[in-house]
Amino acid sequence: MILLIDGHRVDSPIRPYYLPFTIGKTLYTSHWYSRLAVTKFTSKAPTNTKRRRTRGVVMQFPSSTTSSPRAGSADLPAGDSNGIVEWLLSQTRNERFVDNIFVAMCDKLIEAGVPVSRGTLHFRTLHPQWLGARILWLKGMKEAEIRPFGYGVEDTAQYRNSPVNELHGGATVVRQRLQPQSADAPPYPLYDELRAEGHTDYVAWPLEHTLGKRHIITFASDGPGGFSDSEITLLADLLPAFALVSEIRLKNRLARTLLETYVGPHASEQILAGATTRGSGVTVGAAILICDLRDFTGISDMWPRDDVIELLNGYFDAMAEPIERHGGEILKFMGDGLLAIFPLSNGNACHDLLSAIREAQAAMAALNEENVKKGHESLGYGIGVHVGDVMYGNIGSRSRLDFTVIGPAVNIASRLESLTKELKRPVLLSRAFVETAGCQAQLENLGLHPLRGLGEPIDVFAL
Repeated sequence: MILLIDGHRVDSPIRPYYLPFTIGKTLYTSHWYSRLAVTKFTSKAPTNTKRRRTRGVVMQFPSSTTSSPRAGSADLPAGDSNGIVEWLLSQTRNERFVDNIFVAMCDKLIEAGVPVSRGTLHFRTLHPQWLGARILWLKGMKEAEIRPFGYGVEDTAQYRNSPVNELHGGATVVRQRLQPQSADAPPYPLYDELRAEGHTDYVAWPLEHTLGKRHIITFASDGPGGFSDSEITLLADLLPAFALVSEIRLKNRLARTLLETYVGPHASEQILAGATTRGSGVTVGAAILICDLRDFTGISDMWPRDDVIELLNGYFDAMAEPIERHGGEILKFMGDGLLAIFPLSNGNACHDLLSAIREAQAAMAALNEENVKKGHESLGYGIGVHVGDVMYGNIGSRSRLDFTVIGPAVNIASRLESLTKELKRPVLLSRAFVETAGCQAQLENLGLHPLRGLGEPIDVFAL
């Protein structure tokens, strides 16, 4: 996978992965490539300046506390931030998404006479695929652009030699006047890009959240001469209030992301909606898929630990990505197996499940080709499929719950998966599923077979 950092190619070790990911109100379910704004700010000293080093970043400050106002614009007093601070603290409580609040704040800054032409937020998240995301606003945009960036970006030269890295490392502010171009400005490609877009000034601060969590906020100006001193003060005055407002939204998003990662998107919605008591749940009709890796015990005994983990991740990628892509929900990973459902509320659930299995089989074939090239044996697997009503909800002890499905239909799917070992067929399906899906012509009827724990044998089909 190739990451783009402000338009510049960066090699990254991470692989594309289909995993639902939401920041703000945008859901990502396909390959996204990173575009992390990497910038470093210094400012060329005016004639009368004092130099101050701020955690490794040389900043220039005029001796005077004021600067010359831009043509046609009065220098704004710092107190003008009060109205926006009050709005942030008292009038954004019903807005769920931080990107909407950021866009509205930038619009209010323009209304207040601050020549903001570009703004970005850089948030770090707790997500298995993405290190974080950048929210970009440009003057005139009604909605912000949101792009995630992947793990590995911090190891690149572009990031290490950037002000984002300095801010994460402890710097308190970095700034660069873009017009006129300074001879001693760091040669960052972003500066040329911003100048080409007509920006004249750029400033970045850390956005301090609790427990030492540090994110980034930046602003650019397109006004002649850039930001005045009082405008920089006004922007800085907004940071504590915006930090409070953004932290609430970010932590809400982090809670949702963690739940989606560990229990799935639908179960996470139920839990966040209040389904947290033992025994709470509903009965739903679903097509059920249970998958298991063959001979995993022998593999885990013989292979090095890291090779086993890599094998499991590759196997789960091959199986899980098609399931999620076709609308299935993986409820749990069970050692070397997984349990997934396709709710029948979707009229195409059974067909979607069959499509997912076929794509998973193709992915496993490709994975086995790679394993053979590495000198490993091909991986075998078994899949059992049934359809029926299941209890979908919380089960467990008083203090530790699992959001899952139970019921006779789940047991039959599990028994069919076990039967694949005996019949030497990787995918077995019940007649009940085949009739519901109307796909008998695509399958081979293997006849009646007894299943452990069931009184009567059931008609079994193979894919």
